[in-house]
Amino acid sequence: MEKEFKKLIEKIKSYDQGADFEEIKKAFLFASKVHQGQIRRSGEPVLRHLLSVVLVLADWKLDSTSIEAGLLHDSVEDGGVSPQLIEKEFGEEVGELVNGVTKIGELKLRGSEEEKFVENLRKMLVTMAHDLRVVLIKLADRYHNMQTLAFLPLEKQKRIAKETLGVYAPLAERLGIGEMAGKLEDLAFPYLYPEDFAWIKSFSAPFYHQTEEIIEEAKEEILEELKKEKTKGEVSGRAKHLYSLWQKLLRPEIEKDISKIYDLVALRILVSSVRDCYATLGVVHKIWKPVPFKGVSDFIAQPKPNGYRSIHTTVFGPRGKIIEVQIRTYQMHEEGENGIAAHWYYGYLKTAGVSDKRLEDGVFAPNEKLSWVRQLVLWQKEIVGSQEFLEALKFDALKHRIFVFSPKGDVFDLPAESTPIDFAYAIHSELGDKAMGAKVNGKMVSLDFRLKSGDMVEILTSEKKKGPSRDWLSFVVTRVAKKEILKHFRSSKEAGYKV
Repeated sequence: MEKEFKKLIEKIKSYDQGADFEEIKKAFLFASKVHQGQIRRSGEPVLRHLLSVVLVLADWKLDSTSIEAGLLHDSVEDGGVSPQLIEKEFGEEVGELVNGVTKIGELKLRGSEEEKFVENLRKMLVTMAHDLRVVLIKLADRYHNMQTLAFLPLEKQKRIAKETLGVYAPLAERLGIGEMAGKLEDLAFPYLYPEDFAWIKSFSAPFYHQTEEIIEEAKEEILEELKKEKTKGEVSGRAKHLYSLWQKLLRPEIEKDISKIYDLVALRILVSSVRDCYATLGVVHKIWKPVPFKGVSDFIAQPKPNGYRSIHTTVFGPRGKIIEVQIRTYQMHEEGENGIAAHWYYGYLKTAGVSDKRLEDGVFAPNEKLSWVRQLVLWQKEIVGSQEFLEALKFDALKHRIFVFSPKGDVFDLPAESTPIDFAYAIHSELGDKAMGAKVNGKMVSLDFRLKSGDMVEILTSEKKKGPSRDWLSFVVTRVAKKEILKHFRSSKEAGYKV
């Protein structure tokens, strides 16, 4: 274990020379004593699990307090240590984090139909909203637990995998930690859908192999061209996660035709500055022609609401193969992989006195990125029934998201399957109430039209219109839209509808 602990210390030193290494060592020795002789079902000592968790936290560049809490997070539940002793030995902040992780660990999110599930989910969200680091520790803990899931009884395997796919992976996605979300999904996939997992693994293997060969050719071409342009950069390939690929293949427009998936393996180019990103886009289009019907997605000029920034372009690459190219700065890459954890780190650097010149513009504060969690905490005070809260959560928080634009270029984050009416109410209740039509990408559409990421939506209104239509309740998906529509009819004494 000493070897792993030294690795941890070296990793922390690489990003935080001022970390409290004495306190971290104290937490390690405390955990070693508390868990002495304790073995997990996998046959590994509990201490190895704790070190695996904090190594993930160090990958996310979290502070000393988080590392200490990560080492101590099982001390109360499995080590029999009182929360008071943790607080006495390591301080109030560490104590609160350990207590928060312990509380989440006690919440068994068993079935979406059970009221207890919803109540426990509420408690989890409240804990998260109090301190972001609690959920980051829990995600790292869940990631290592999923790696050793095979050693648990079959019933537990399925319950934990279902919980991971239904709650923890979507939470990671919403916090912008896309890489962790993908890993959690892939780890849960074979336990919940073993036949589909076996099929997709076998089916996709030759396609991955072929695409990876093309990516290698593309890397050589782009590096040579960047060298000519005197632009320094790193080029790599990124394979699509299996669960994500399976989900995409099931879409009606794809119908299991893998040739329609252009990001099976994406080419990723990392450069030093935003200026270099746009220069590199020009270089890519100089080498390979862009695919006309795919276009360029500029998430640098218009970042996604979860903070994701990058330029995506789809081109006819080597051998005429269509490939996706992602261009971003090193910082954008860090944020794209580690999401809110990366934002937390940049916020920490600012408080430590690092100048803005050393930190690229556009860093999103953790508080802003946690606003959706805080919104859910407020909702639970308004909503009486657990089922109502679960529906709000399922549709507005943990569901896959789309990003649509207003005519002014503002970007809005909505659940998949959202309609122009959902979009209108996301902007303002008055706009929703007066909506009489909609244009998507300049063309008239019905108000129940299902929006897709990248759509530009314009709402047509009428001052003569007195309010929403009752029929809208049959197709809107966001809680905000449903709430505002029902509010109108309740005020008109036409209640009797439930969200």
